[in-house]
Amino acid sequence: MLLGRRSPCRELEQMIGYRFRKRAYLEMALMHRSFRFENETIGMDNQRLEFLGDAVLGFVAAEHLFARFREMEEGGLTALRSRMTSGKMLARLAREIRLGEHIKIGKGEEKTGGRARSSNLEDALESIIGAAYLDGGMKAARKIFDRLFVPHTAGLNEDVWAGNPKGELQEYAQRVWRRSPQYRIATREGPPHAVVFTAEVTVTERLRGLGKGRNKQEAEVEAAKHLLDHMSERDRGRNR
Repeated sequence: MLLGRRSPCRELEQMIGYRFRKRAYLEMALMHRSFRFENETIGMDNQRLEFLGDAVLGFVAAEHLFARFREMEEGGLTALRSRMTSGKMLARLAREIRLGEHIKIGKGEEKTGGRARSSNLEDALESIIGAAYLDGGMKAARKIFDRLFVPHTAGLNEDVWAGNPKGELQEYAQRVWRRSPQYRIATREGPPHAVVFTAEVTVTERLRGLGKGRNKQEAEVEAAKHLLDHMSERDRGRNR
């Protein structure tokens, strides 16, 4: 007696840590719009589930971070949630579970590498979370979150602005003064092949920073870093 192959959906369910009671939800989550366009008998694709899954994922991530970082303020929690639920993270997790192999896509999309396209992977993973919510509520969504996302949060710490001085300055200025930092390019020097930009950032008349870089973005980052470095330890402490 020959043993039948395990169904692709079952393998995917094992990877995400949740078994659907109504398999139709999972099948819908895997249906890309290009497949629907090429099959007239199919009336829906995964776009609505993607919308739902995005909201559910945001809530579950916020819930997790709220419980984990009990002393962190709103700005830091928001930054960590954005990092955890970013398109980059979604695509990374989708590739780890080989989600692209399971997506139903049209022939044209297949020919142009649609199975490996990050946007398709992100959308499909969010759709699966939305489908799980419909199938089993928040408990089901949390199971997927715990299996896929939580293992990648081990490196999270309270230094939420590491590598993002502009984000840190923006959050601080909005929270303390209810205003955004203002950037301008003060000077542009050097030959065309080696231009050096100098950017200035201001929050108040007293708070100004300068930074140099090979492009405008780099100069603005350095200016934000310069201003943050010159804030008092007391003020910087408020931003953690």
